[in-house]
Amino acid sequence: MGASPGSGQKKSYVLFLVSVSLAIFMASLDGTIVNIALPTISESFEISTTTVSWVATAYLIAMAGCVIIFGKISDLIGFKRIFVTGFAIFTIGSFMCGLLPDMFGSFDLLIVSRVFQALGGAMMTAIAPAMVTEYIPLDQKGKAMGIVITIAALGTAIGPTVGGLLTDYLSWHWIFFINVPIGICAILLGLRVVPKDSRVGNLSGFDYRGGVLVFVGLATLIFAISEGLTLGWTSLPIIAALVVAAVSLSYLVYHERRVPDPLLELRLFSNRNFLFANLAMCLLFFSFGGINYLFPFYFEYVHGFSSASAGIIMTTLSFAMMVSGVAAGVLFNRVGGRRMGIAASLVIVLGYFMLTTLRVDSTLGQIIGTLFLIGFGLGLLVTPLTNMIMNSVGKPYQGMVSSLTSLERFAPMPLGIACFNLALLWGMSTVANHRHVTTAAPVDIQVQVLNAGFDIAFFGAFIVGIVILVLVLLTRLEIHPDYLDREEQEEVPMGMM
Repeated sequence: MGASPGSGQKKSYVLFLVSVSLAIFMASLDGTIVNIALPTISESFEISTTTVSWVATAYLIAMAGCVIIFGKISDLIGFKRIFVTGFAIFTIGSFMCGLLPDMFGSFDLLIVSRVFQALGGAMMTAIAPAMVTEYIPLDQKGKAMGIVITIAALGTAIGPTVGGLLTDYLSWHWIFFINVPIGICAILLGLRVVPKDSRVGNLSGFDYRGGVLVFVGLATLIFAISEGLTLGWTSLPIIAALVVAAVSLSYLVYHERRVPDPLLELRLFSNRNFLFANLAMCLLFFSFGGINYLFPFYFEYVHGFSSASAGIIMTTLSFAMMVSGVAAGVLFNRVGGRRMGIAASLVIVLGYFMLTTLRVDSTLGQIIGTLFLIGFGLGLLVTPLTNMIMNSVGKPYQGMVSSLTSLERFAPMPLGIACFNLALLWGMSTVANHRHVTTAAPVDIQVQVLNAGFDIAFFGAFIVGIVILVLVLLTRLEIHPDYLDREEQEEVPMGMM
């Protein structure tokens, strides 16, 4: 097992966990905090809504393109340097985002600053799960991972709320400035509590060609998925991006199978448990990203809630995720990762099924109960899945696999948004044409058509939920010998295997 943080006492573990949680919280928060401020930024620079969306898109593209790269680098030179450097870059990037655009009157500088900020965010999030796996004792890993994952979900969930408050009562600049004092404190804390790196390697053997391929492939894929709805799926930029992504990622697979020290060790996927757990993680956030995007439209268009009311209702998801995330950390060692994963998958399937039963006349209690089930299942499942993935590989691959799990938490969400939105539009069009419903139809008929379209999209989520359950049923929890000494091998609860 890896060296313990500080003196190895409980206080040191707590401070170490605070440092890691701050990192993943800030990176997750900044992925969503700007969305609510985009109209204000658009007015400030007098630019179109399409142009201003790049404030969010640039961050997502840079994160997706770099997270795997930094995960591999951390395996070569150690976690601490990547972690602290990432915090520093993220903090400086945040200050640049708030200051430089107005100082020089340039929106382009905001985009450049966001990319720089995202580099730091990628460095932090790439290795957070790996640091927990390596530095936290075996009997505390489940609880620690549950806390970290919960904090990440919290950052993503409260981003729009925090962004709205800062924009309304201060200015949009403060959605970036708020990171600066927190970042400085986190850097000082990280320097103190993160253990010294045991790795003494260098980047002489780094797979630079693989780095270029993974960056170009993932960046163009995320761009195409994120902008497809805006630019049109058959537009030249989107088609070109998809072609570049397909060629880059295909060549990446070919290249990685032939280099001695690959950026992404594809042979790990020959382990059935590793493969199924990663697929389940991708599908989980794919489905959640899609339905989470549809919820505001569903609440406003079908049930007539105001935007503010819809936002309050959706906090049910965040609350449930926090509750189950904490519970997952406590229950992991007691119940066992596989049993908890199966139970969580069943909750998610039930929640997605409840979505398909919602109607125009469904009560607020039914809606809130459904959202709570989905959020609770999501928070309960991410912890065992992450532990299954991280604990199944040896220490030389921890940074690589950690970055992979981070990528799987945010990259599938834009694809889910695109797919579920298409399902909604196709469903409404099909139902309207079949029943000969036009815009001249009574409002209640139009609402019924809307609800039918959402039913089809939600049924898709239900099918994905069943696939997730099957994958979890086929997955076993394996603990790599790197994290077990002889005594620990004898003491691991049977429920974990």
